[in-house]
Amino acid sequence: MRPDFFDVHTHVQFAAYDKDREEVFARAREARVWMVNVGTERGTSEAAIALTKREKEGVFATVGLHPTSAVTTEKFDYEFYKRLAKDKTVVAIGECGLDYYRLGDESKAEQKQVFLEHIRLAAELEKPLMIHCREAFADLIDILRAHYREFPQGIIHFMSGTKADAEALLDMGFSFSFGGVVTFTSDYDEVVRYVPKTNLLLETDAPYVAPVPHRGKRNEPAYVIQTAKRIAELQNTSVSVLGEETSANALAIFGLRK
Repeated sequence: MRPDFFDVHTHVQFAAYDKDREEVFARAREARVWMVNVGTERGTSEAAIALTKREKEGVFATVGLHPTSAVTTEKFDYEFYKRLAKDKTVVAIGECGLDYYRLGDESKAEQKQVFLEHIRLAAELEKPLMIHCREAFADLIDILRAHYREFPQGIIHFMSGTKADAEALLDMGFSFSFGGVVTFTSDYDEVVRYVPKTNLLLETDAPYVAPVPHRGKRNEPAYVIQTAKRIAELQNTSVSVLGEETSANALAIFGLRK
């Protein structure tokens, strides 16, 4: 089976799903949604791999250290994440990147160093990056310009940058995923319209940022269809075509084409 929709960034391994995880997976299967459970630290990276092995089809994993965790709770261990990333279930390195919204200026140097370590790992294992960036696009773009030829590019998840940021990242071959926030604010409309269909992806970032009509509730992969409906409007296409095109993009980025 190939997916009708592909949620490239979710976190079903998180504790928010401990009571009904099987039902969440069942709803995703019914909706023909494939997903990537994204690691944010040691435990969630290991859990993402475990879920992928259990579910067999349509569920994949990434491993990495979120920039806020890298500064507040965990020191990045290159060899540990390398061992995890070698697992065949792992399709990308991350969630990694820069977050200047949550953290002070004193953390910037450390964030950059940890991000560079993720880039080194992606280059060594020839895997794409799953990138988190919040209020840090100038520094992110500078770092990627120096290193993007070393690894198979990847995804700017929850793209919140400007059209100019998107243009710079497109020139380096990156793709962009958009989530439920597009259903309740127009702030992202210009960038969604600007991104070419070949570089466009869908995400939920579940359990966070549920789309309308589920706003304020726990998010889940099956809800990616609500986001797809809004993005299809902005891209002037049908939901089914958008689902097909974005799924094909995801399969290509993650090396899942047969």
